[in-house]
Amino acid sequence: MKKIIIGGLVGGLLLFAWQTISWTVASLHDKGQQYTPKQDSILNALSSIGLNEGAYMVPREKPGASMDEMEKVMKEMEGKPWARISYYKVMNINMGMNMARGLIANIIIVSLLCWIFSKMAPEGFGTYLTASLIVGIICFTNGAYTGHIWYPLFDIRAYFIDALASWGLVGIWLGWWMGRK
Repeated sequence: MKKIIIGGLVGGLLLFAWQTISWTVASLHDKGQQYTPKQDSILNALSSIGLNEGAYMVPREKPGASMDEMEKVMKEMEGKPWARISYYKVMNINMGMNMARGLIANIIIVSLLCWIFSKMAPEGFGTYLTASLIVGIICFTNGAYTGHIWYPLFDIRAYFIDALASWGLVGIWLGWWMGRK
């Protein structure tokens, strides 16, 4: 139990540290949240039309459209501009709570990995490192990449780097920690 708890705590901190570096110091995700000098105009336009909070695909067929109507809209959209919009009426910045929730989630994730490792026959450093990297690739592929297939992410490379770097760090830690006698 001690290996799982300490492994999860330190591994969760390593994940959190990499995420902080990736999104702040290294600015790897800047392409996914670019600045536009037209931001005030865009927000004023969205606000002035009375848009409800939510996520939107523009253009899109109306709800309940028939298959024929859906196909017609798709043909009309082909080769034209489109957008995905996430609209919020009020920005609530609660950095402390968001960071705490992220850290707790990371600790839980790595603790679960430690639990899996604890059920395996004792393995060497390389096995724990490789298994951790595989978890990173699974997370990337099931999350960011699968979404990217349909809605291209401008920072998809950053997500891939994050998966390899963060889970590589976790793997180095767990390779040493879980491999100890």
